[in-house]
Amino acid sequence: MANNYNRVYNFAAGPAVLPVEVLEIARDDMLNYHGSGMSVMEMSHRSKTYDNIIKTAESDLRELMNIPDNYKVLFLQGGANLQFSMVPINLLKNGEADYIVTGQWAKKAYIEAQKYGKINKIASSEDKNFSYIPDCSDLDISPNSDYVYICENNTIYGTKFHTLPNTKGKILVSDMSSCFLSEPVDVTKYGLIFAGVQKNAGPAGVQIVIIREDLIREDLPSWCPVMLKYKTHSDNNSLYNTPPAYGIYICGLVFKWIKKTGGLEIMKQINDKKAKILYDFLDNSKLFKGTVEKESRSVMNVPFVTGSDELDKLFIEQAQKAGFVQLKGHRTVGGMRASIYNAMPVDGVIGLVDFMSKFEKENLQK
Repeated sequence: MANNYNRVYNFAAGPAVLPVEVLEIARDDMLNYHGSGMSVMEMSHRSKTYDNIIKTAESDLRELMNIPDNYKVLFLQGGANLQFSMVPINLLKNGEADYIVTGQWAKKAYIEAQKYGKINKIASSEDKNFSYIPDCSDLDISPNSDYVYICENNTIYGTKFHTLPNTKGKILVSDMSSCFLSEPVDVTKYGLIFAGVQKNAGPAGVQIVIIREDLIREDLPSWCPVMLKYKTHSDNNSLYNTPPAYGIYICGLVFKWIKKTGGLEIMKQINDKKAKILYDFLDNSKLFKGTVEKESRSVMNVPFVTGSDELDKLFIEQAQKAGFVQLKGHRTVGGMRASIYNAMPVDGVIGLVDFMSKFEKENLQK
Protein backbone atom coordinates (compact mmCIF):
# COMPACT_ATOMS: atom_id res chain seq x y z
CA MET A 1 0.00 0.00 0.00
CA ALA A 2 1.16 3.49 -0.85
CA ASN A 3 0.63 5.15 2.57
CA ASN A 4 -1.47 5.26 5.71
CA TYR A 5 -4.63 5.99 3.71
CA ASN A 6 -4.47 2.40 2.43
CA ARG A 7 -4.11 3.76 -1.08
CA VAL A 8 -2.93 1.43 -3.80
CA TYR A 9 -0.12 2.21 -6.21
CA ASN A 10 -2.12 3.38 -9.21
CA PHE A 11 -0.34 2.91 -12.54
CA ALA A 12 -3.32 4.02 -14.65
CA ALA A 13 -2.65 5.84 -17.91
CA GLY A 14 -5.36 8.36 -17.15
CA PRO A 15 -7.28 9.49 -15.22
CA ALA A 16 -4.14 8.96 -13.22
CA VAL A 17 -2.69 9.21 -9.74
CA LEU A 18 -2.70 12.63 -8.07
CA PRO A 19 -0.32 13.78 -5.32
CA VAL A 20 -1.64 12.85 -1.89
CA GLU A 21 -0.72 16.32 -0.64
CA VAL A 22 -2.98 17.86 -3.29
CA LEU A 23 -5.86 15.58 -2.36
CA GLU A 24 -5.42 16.46 1.30
CA ILE A 25 -5.62 20.19 0.56
CA ALA A 26 -8.69 19.66 -1.61
CA ARG A 27 -10.26 17.62 1.21
CA ASP A 28 -9.64 20.37 3.73
CA ASP A 29 -11.00 23.00 1.34
CA MET A 30 -14.03 20.96 0.28
CA LEU A 31 -16.76 22.46 2.47
CA ASN A 32 -15.39 25.94 3.06
CA TYR A 33 -12.75 27.30 0.69
CA HIS A 34 -10.61 29.93 2.46
CA GLY A 35 -13.48 31.23 4.57
CA SER A 36 -15.85 31.69 1.64
CA GLY A 37 -18.42 29.44 3.30
CA MET A 38 -18.70 27.24 0.21
CA SER A 39 -16.83 24.69 -1.85
CA VAL A 40 -15.01 25.66 -5.04
CA MET A 41 -17.53 23.32 -6.69
CA GLU A 42 -20.29 25.71 -5.70
CA MET A 43 -18.90 29.16 -6.33
CA SER A 44 -19.47 31.36 -9.34
CA HIS A 45 -16.70 31.36 -11.90
CA ARG A 46 -17.30 35.13 -12.10
CA SER A 47 -16.60 35.67 -8.41
CA LYS A 48 -13.49 37.43 -7.11
CA THR A 49 -12.52 34.29 -5.19
CA TYR A 50 -12.57 32.10 -8.27
CA ASP A 51 -10.93 34.78 -10.38
CA ASN A 52 -7.97 34.57 -8.02
CA ILE A 53 -7.92 30.76 -8.31
CA ILE A 54 -7.75 30.68 -12.11
CA LYS A 55 -5.34 33.61 -12.38
CA THR A 56 -3.00 32.07 -9.80
CA ALA A 57 -3.12 28.73 -11.64
CA GLU A 58 -2.13 30.44 -14.88
CA SER A 59 0.61 32.44 -13.19
CA ASP A 60 2.10 29.34 -11.57
CA LEU A 61 1.97 27.41 -14.85
CA ARG A 62 3.69 30.27 -16.66
CA GLU A 63 6.40 30.29 -14.02
CA LEU A 64 6.89 26.51 -14.14
CA MET A 65 7.18 26.37 -17.92
CA ASN A 66 8.73 29.81 -18.41
CA ILE A 67 5.96 30.65 -20.87
CA PRO A 68 6.75 33.86 -22.79
CA ASP A 69 4.37 36.81 -22.66
CA ASN A 70 3.43 36.38 -26.32
CA TYR A 71 1.78 33.03 -25.60
CA LYS A 72 -1.75 32.65 -24.28
CA VAL A 73 -2.70 29.99 -21.73
CA LEU A 74 -6.24 28.65 -22.16
CA PHE A 75 -8.15 26.32 -19.84
CA LEU A 76 -10.64 24.50 -22.05
CA GLN A 77 -12.93 21.49 -22.15
CA GLY A 78 -13.41 18.68 -24.67
CA GLY A 79 -10.16 16.82 -24.13
CA ALA A 80 -7.43 16.21 -26.67
CA ASN A 81 -10.01 14.83 -29.08
CA LEU A 82 -11.58 18.26 -29.48
CA GLN A 83 -8.13 19.70 -30.20
CA PHE A 84 -7.85 17.27 -33.10
CA SER A 85 -10.51 19.52 -34.71
CA MET A 86 -9.67 22.91 -33.20
CA VAL A 87 -6.05 22.81 -34.35
CA PRO A 88 -6.77 22.48 -38.09
CA ILE A 89 -9.83 24.74 -37.96
CA ASN A 90 -7.81 27.54 -36.38
CA LEU A 91 -4.36 27.06 -37.91
CA LEU A 92 -5.04 26.09 -41.53
CA LYS A 93 -4.50 29.20 -43.64
CA ASN A 94 -3.06 27.62 -46.78
CA GLY A 95 -5.24 24.59 -46.22
CA GLU A 96 -2.35 22.15 -45.81
CA ALA A 97 -0.57 20.57 -42.84
CA ASP A 98 1.94 17.77 -42.19
CA TYR A 99 1.37 15.07 -39.57
CA ILE A 100 3.80 12.61 -38.01
CA VAL A 101 1.82 9.54 -36.97
CA THR A 102 3.46 7.70 -34.10
CA GLY A 103 0.46 6.24 -32.28
CA GLN A 104 -3.29 5.91 -31.95
CA TRP A 105 -3.89 9.51 -30.91
CA ALA A 106 -1.74 11.03 -33.63
CA LYS A 107 -3.54 8.77 -36.11
CA LYS A 108 -6.92 9.97 -34.88
CA ALA A 109 -5.76 13.59 -35.10
CA TYR A 110 -4.52 12.97 -38.66
CA ILE A 111 -7.85 11.45 -39.72
CA GLU A 112 -9.88 14.22 -38.09
CA ALA A 113 -7.79 16.98 -39.68
CA GLN A 114 -8.53 15.63 -43.16
CA LYS A 115 -12.04 17.08 -42.83
CA TYR A 116 -10.57 20.57 -43.02
CA GLY A 117 -7.77 20.52 -45.57
CA LYS A 118 -5.00 18.64 -47.32
CA ILE A 119 -3.27 16.68 -44.59
CA ASN A 120 0.01 14.92 -45.38
CA LYS A 121 1.34 11.97 -43.42
CA ILE A 122 5.08 12.69 -43.65
CA ALA A 123 6.32 10.02 -41.24
CA SER A 124 4.87 7.04 -39.38
CA SER A 125 5.87 4.13 -37.16
CA GLU A 126 2.74 2.11 -37.79
CA ASP A 127 4.77 -0.50 -39.71
CA LYS A 128 6.07 -1.82 -36.36
CA ASN A 129 2.93 -1.20 -34.28
CA PHE A 130 4.19 2.24 -33.22
CA SER A 131 7.09 0.78 -31.24
CA TYR A 132 9.57 3.49 -32.24
CA ILE A 133 9.89 7.16 -33.21
CA PRO A 134 10.90 7.60 -36.87
CA ASP A 135 13.84 9.72 -37.96
CA CYS A 136 12.44 13.23 -38.32
CA SER A 137 15.67 15.08 -39.15
CA ASP A 138 14.92 15.58 -42.86
CA LEU A 139 11.22 15.24 -43.53
CA ASP A 140 9.41 15.95 -46.77
CA ILE A 141 7.62 19.00 -45.43
CA SER A 142 5.30 20.76 -47.86
CA PRO A 143 6.20 24.37 -48.74
CA ASN A 144 2.50 25.20 -48.22
CA SER A 145 2.24 23.51 -44.84
CA ASP A 146 0.71 25.65 -42.11
CA TYR A 147 2.11 23.47 -39.32
CA VAL A 148 3.74 20.17 -38.43
CA TYR A 149 1.88 18.03 -35.90
CA ILE A 150 3.20 15.50 -33.39
CA CYS A 151 1.97 13.59 -30.38
CA GLU A 152 5.09 14.03 -28.28
CA ASN A 153 4.59 11.14 -25.86
CA ASN A 154 2.55 8.15 -26.94
CA THR A 155 0.63 6.92 -23.91
CA ILE A 156 -0.52 3.64 -25.42
CA TYR A 157 2.75 2.54 -27.00
CA GLY A 158 5.26 4.04 -24.58
CA THR A 159 7.31 6.08 -27.06
CA LYS A 160 8.60 9.66 -26.81
CA PHE A 161 10.15 12.25 -29.11
CA HIS A 162 13.49 12.87 -27.40
CA THR A 163 14.51 15.08 -30.33
CA LEU A 164 11.91 17.36 -31.87
CA PRO A 165 11.37 17.03 -35.62
CA ASN A 166 13.08 19.42 -37.99
CA THR A 167 10.07 21.39 -39.18
CA LYS A 168 12.17 23.48 -41.59
CA GLY A 169 10.71 26.69 -40.25
CA LYS A 170 7.11 25.53 -40.03
CA ILE A 171 5.04 25.88 -36.85
CA LEU A 172 5.26 22.89 -34.53
CA VAL A 173 2.06 21.71 -32.85
CA SER A 174 2.40 19.16 -30.05
CA ASP A 175 -0.06 17.02 -28.15
CA MET A 176 1.78 16.76 -24.82
CA SER A 177 -1.03 15.12 -22.87
CA SER A 178 1.01 12.34 -21.27
CA CYS A 179 4.33 14.15 -20.78
CA PHE A 180 3.01 17.58 -19.78
CA LEU A 181 4.93 19.04 -16.80
CA SER A 182 7.19 15.97 -16.57
CA GLU A 183 10.29 17.89 -17.70
CA PRO A 184 11.45 21.37 -18.71
CA VAL A 185 10.16 22.52 -22.10
CA ASP A 186 11.32 25.32 -24.37
CA VAL A 187 7.90 26.72 -25.24
CA THR A 188 9.39 28.97 -27.94
CA LYS A 189 10.05 25.90 -30.10
CA TYR A 190 6.30 25.40 -30.47
CA GLY A 191 3.48 27.37 -31.98
CA LEU A 192 0.89 25.48 -30.00
CA ILE A 193 0.99 22.95 -27.15
CA PHE A 194 -2.06 21.19 -25.81
CA ALA A 195 -2.53 18.64 -23.06
CA GLY A 196 -5.32 16.80 -21.32
CA VAL A 197 -4.46 17.28 -17.65
CA GLN A 198 -5.79 13.91 -16.42
CA LYS A 199 -2.39 12.25 -16.71
CA ASN A 200 0.06 14.57 -15.01
CA ALA A 201 -1.58 17.82 -13.99
CA GLY A 202 -5.09 17.33 -12.63
CA PRO A 203 -8.43 15.52 -12.94
CA ALA A 204 -10.22 14.60 -16.15
CA GLY A 205 -12.20 17.41 -17.74
CA VAL A 206 -9.60 20.14 -18.24
CA GLN A 207 -7.61 20.75 -21.41
CA ILE A 208 -4.73 23.24 -21.40
CA VAL A 209 -3.74 25.02 -24.60
CA ILE A 210 -0.61 27.16 -24.84
CA ILE A 211 -0.73 29.10 -28.09
CA ARG A 212 1.42 31.84 -29.61
CA GLU A 213 -0.65 34.99 -29.93
CA ASP A 214 -0.05 35.50 -33.65
CA LEU A 215 -1.74 32.15 -34.32
CA ILE A 216 -5.01 33.29 -32.74
CA ARG A 217 -7.01 34.27 -35.81
CA GLU A 218 -10.16 36.27 -36.39
CA ASP A 219 -10.57 35.34 -40.06
CA LEU A 220 -12.03 31.88 -39.54
CA PRO A 221 -14.73 30.34 -41.76
CA SER A 222 -18.24 31.56 -40.99
CA TRP A 223 -19.31 28.01 -40.25
CA CYS A 224 -16.84 27.69 -37.36
CA PRO A 225 -18.71 27.35 -34.04
CA VAL A 226 -17.87 30.11 -31.59
CA MET A 227 -16.68 27.59 -29.00
CA LEU A 228 -14.11 26.16 -31.42
CA LYS A 229 -12.32 29.48 -31.91
CA TYR A 230 -9.20 30.02 -29.83
CA LYS A 231 -9.93 33.73 -30.04
CA THR A 232 -13.23 33.25 -28.20
CA HIS A 233 -11.44 31.78 -25.20
CA SER A 234 -8.42 34.04 -25.43
CA ASP A 235 -10.51 37.20 -25.48
CA ASN A 236 -12.44 36.00 -22.43
CA ASN A 237 -9.54 34.63 -20.37
CA SER A 238 -10.98 31.09 -20.52
CA LEU A 239 -14.26 32.35 -19.04
CA TYR A 240 -16.45 32.71 -22.15
CA ASN A 241 -18.70 30.05 -20.68
CA THR A 242 -18.58 28.18 -17.36
CA PRO A 243 -15.18 26.47 -17.32
CA PRO A 244 -14.36 23.16 -15.59
CA ALA A 245 -13.92 25.27 -12.48
CA TYR A 246 -13.15 22.61 -9.88
CA GLY A 247 -10.75 20.79 -12.21
CA ILE A 248 -8.82 24.03 -12.80
CA TYR A 249 -8.63 24.54 -9.04
CA ILE A 250 -7.07 21.06 -8.65
CA CYS A 251 -4.64 21.85 -11.49
CA GLY A 252 -3.61 24.95 -9.58
CA LEU A 253 -2.86 22.83 -6.52
CA VAL A 254 -0.78 20.45 -8.66
CA PHE A 255 1.19 23.37 -10.08
CA LYS A 256 2.00 24.56 -6.55
CA TRP A 257 2.98 21.00 -5.57
CA ILE A 258 5.42 20.83 -8.49
CA LYS A 259 6.87 24.22 -7.52
CA LYS A 260 7.25 23.04 -3.93
CA THR A 261 8.95 19.85 -5.16
CA GLY A 262 11.55 21.96 -6.96
CA GLY A 263 10.13 22.68 -10.39
CA LEU A 264 10.38 20.84 -13.67
CA GLU A 265 14.13 20.24 -13.55
CA ILE A 266 13.79 18.34 -10.27
CA MET A 267 10.64 16.60 -11.55
CA LYS A 268 12.60 15.37 -14.56
CA GLN A 269 15.34 13.98 -12.30
CA ILE A 270 12.78 12.09 -10.22
CA ASN A 271 10.98 10.79 -13.30
CA ASP A 272 14.23 9.67 -14.93
CA LYS A 273 15.13 7.82 -11.73
CA LYS A 274 11.80 5.98 -11.67
CA ALA A 275 12.02 5.06 -15.34
CA LYS A 276 15.60 3.80 -14.95
CA ILE A 277 14.59 1.50 -12.11
CA LEU A 278 11.86 -0.09 -14.21
CA TYR A 279 13.73 -0.23 -17.53
CA ASP A 280 16.87 -1.64 -15.89
CA PHE A 281 14.79 -4.46 -14.48
CA LEU A 282 13.11 -5.14 -17.83
CA ASP A 283 16.46 -5.15 -19.65
CA ASN A 284 17.80 -7.81 -17.29
CA SER A 285 14.65 -9.85 -16.78
CA LYS A 286 14.36 -13.40 -18.10
CA LEU A 287 10.58 -13.24 -18.14
CA PHE A 288 9.47 -9.65 -18.77
CA LYS A 289 10.51 -7.54 -21.72
CA GLY A 290 9.76 -4.04 -22.92
CA THR A 291 7.99 -3.51 -26.24
CA VAL A 292 9.67 -0.26 -27.33
CA GLU A 293 13.00 0.37 -29.07
CA LYS A 294 15.37 1.70 -26.42
CA GLU A 295 16.11 5.07 -28.02
CA SER A 296 12.37 5.81 -28.28
CA ARG A 297 11.33 4.87 -24.75
CA SER A 298 8.91 7.04 -22.81
CA VAL A 299 9.73 8.07 -19.26
CA MET A 300 6.02 8.27 -18.44
CA ASN A 301 4.49 5.10 -19.93
CA VAL A 302 6.27 1.75 -19.85
CA PRO A 303 4.62 -1.16 -21.72
CA PHE A 304 5.95 -4.68 -21.18
CA VAL A 305 4.96 -8.32 -21.76
CA THR A 306 5.89 -11.82 -20.61
CA GLY A 307 5.32 -13.38 -24.02
CA SER A 308 2.43 -15.43 -22.68
CA ASP A 309 -1.15 -14.15 -22.59
CA GLU A 310 -1.87 -16.48 -19.68
CA LEU A 311 1.08 -15.21 -17.65
CA ASP A 312 0.20 -11.61 -18.48
CA LYS A 313 -3.31 -12.17 -17.13
CA LEU A 314 -2.00 -13.92 -14.02
CA PHE A 315 0.49 -11.13 -13.37
CA ILE A 316 -2.17 -8.43 -13.62
CA GLU A 317 -4.47 -10.35 -11.24
CA GLN A 318 -1.78 -10.99 -8.66
CA ALA A 319 -0.39 -7.46 -8.92
CA GLN A 320 -3.81 -6.01 -8.21
CA LYS A 321 -4.17 -8.16 -5.10
CA ALA A 322 -0.77 -6.89 -3.97
CA GLY A 323 -1.85 -3.24 -4.36
CA PHE A 324 -0.36 -2.49 -7.81
CA VAL A 325 -3.37 -1.60 -9.94
CA GLN A 326 -4.32 -0.50 -13.47
CA LEU A 327 -1.39 -2.36 -15.06
CA LYS A 328 -3.31 -3.91 -17.94
CA GLY A 329 -1.91 -2.77 -21.29
CA HIS A 330 -3.97 -1.09 -23.96
CA ARG A 331 -5.90 -3.54 -26.14
CA THR A 332 -3.82 -2.61 -29.22
CA VAL A 333 -0.59 -3.65 -27.49
CA GLY A 334 -1.67 -6.17 -24.88
CA GLY A 335 0.46 -7.20 -21.94
CA MET A 336 1.05 -4.62 -19.24
CA ARG A 337 1.72 -0.91 -19.00
CA ALA A 338 2.99 1.03 -16.01
CA SER A 339 2.29 4.74 -16.21
CA ILE A 340 4.69 6.42 -13.81
CA TYR A 341 3.61 10.03 -13.88
CA ASN A 342 4.84 12.80 -11.60
CA ALA A 343 2.65 11.78 -8.66
CA MET A 344 3.82 8.15 -8.66
CA PRO A 345 6.38 7.95 -5.83
CA VAL A 346 9.74 6.27 -6.35
CA ASP A 347 8.72 3.73 -3.70
CA GLY A 348 5.82 2.68 -5.93
CA VAL A 349 8.17 1.79 -8.78
CA ILE A 350 10.59 0.02 -6.45
CA GLY A 351 7.67 -1.95 -5.02
CA LEU A 352 6.46 -2.89 -8.50
CA VAL A 353 9.91 -4.10 -9.54
CA ASP A 354 10.21 -6.15 -6.35
CA PHE A 355 6.84 -7.73 -7.08
CA MET A 356 7.83 -8.41 -10.71
CA SER A 357 11.05 -10.06 -9.53
CA LYS A 358 9.11 -12.29 -7.15
CA PHE A 359 6.59 -13.17 -9.86
CA GLU A 360 9.41 -14.01 -12.26
CA LYS A 361 11.04 -16.42 -9.83
CA GLU A 362 7.73 -18.15 -9.16
CA ASN A 363 6.67 -18.48 -12.80
CA LEU A 364 9.80 -18.69 -14.93
CA GLN A 365 9.91 -22.48 -14.94
CA LYS A 366 6.17 -22.98 -15.49
